[in-house]
Amino acid sequence: MAHQVPEDGTLLPLMEEFYTIQGEGFNTGKAAYFIRLGGCDVGCHWCDVKESWNAELHPLTSSDTIVEHASQFPSKAVVVTGGEPLIYNLDYLTTRLQQSGIQTFIETSGAYPLSGSWDWVCLSPKKFKAPMQQVADVANELKVIIFNKSDFAFAEENALRVKPGCKLYLQPEWSRNKEMTPLIVEYVMNNPKWEISLQTHKYLNIP
Repeated sequence: MAHQVPEDGTLLPLMEEFYTIQGEGFNTGKAAYFIRLGGCDVGCHWCDVKESWNAELHPLTSSDTIVEHASQFPSKAVVVTGGEPLIYNLDYLTTRLQQSGIQTFIETSGAYPLSGSWDWVCLSPKKFKAPMQQVADVANELKVIIFNKSDFAFAEENALRVKPGCKLYLQPEWSRNKEMTPLIVEYVMNNPKWEISLQTHKYLNIP
């Protein structure tokens, strides 16, 4: 999938980049520049950006150009997401961002080895491809998507893998929002180490 991407990470398949308000998890409500990379083989059937899966559809873009674009916005925070961004070597991109005074955040399933230098790691594990322990070890935030009742047990399994102090979130899958949210509310009230994450950007109708 990533055969044409240089191993040094100086070019990356850029699906989209945009300035917005973070919608989910610990950093909800904060302005950030989002960089969405193409390419993913985790294959979540409920994925809301399936067009990101095929890296070949997205132009190889200079990491320097991406940093240049990100630098033009008032918020000095960048979220790298996908697809699955850790398919690629992100050392070069994050070094350049941090040299430009920009904080680096990643959203990852953790299915690939960690690269890059991160100020915040959001691990969102998927049943289809288990996260690597090295990613769980450094996660600042664990965000588990709840699609059906069995996902609560999956969430607890992953909570055992992260470090003490990692923030724990349960988030209803958007299409099952009405069914799952009441169950999540009840679960969090009974298990208060967890918090609820909502996709607030969808309620606000922003990207």
